[in-house]
Amino acid sequence: MQYAVRERADRVQGLSFKVQVRNTGSQTVALSDVTIRYWFTADGASSAFDSECDYASIPGGCANVSWAFGTASGTEADRYFELSFASAAGNLAPGATSGEAQIRIFTATYEQMMQTNDYSFDATLTAFTPWEQMTAYRDGELAWGTEP
Repeated sequence: MQYAVRERADRVQGLSFKVQVRNTGSQTVALSDVTIRYWFTADGASSAFDSECDYASIPGGCANVSWAFGTASGTEADRYFELSFASAAGNLAPGATSGEAQIRIFTATYEQMMQTNDYSFDATLTAFTPWEQMTAYRDGELAWGTEP
């Protein structure tokens, strides 16, 4: 699991980051078996959260990326954004990466959000870096990272 920030400001109208999956195991992994969570705080938002995939280098691009939101009770996170892949996104051979996906999270009314209090945010990670504060799951089981 690798992360890079796209928008580094403290307060933003949308959380924005890049992510890619790296297969560090010895067996091929179907991307459709993998989900990724970005943990953040709602910051008192009064409208629903939404997201956009701006770019994905997997086969089929953003059409093979989907997402959902959930609630959490961890430190620096009362919400999470969960990214998943369609079966058409393909497989990852050992040592391979999925290539980047560029994601934005925002409210329906584009309310200001504070990133510096979000568990998964790090303004210093401007290039892809293994980041344990974003979690990855395989078949629903935690495979990478530390939940808040």
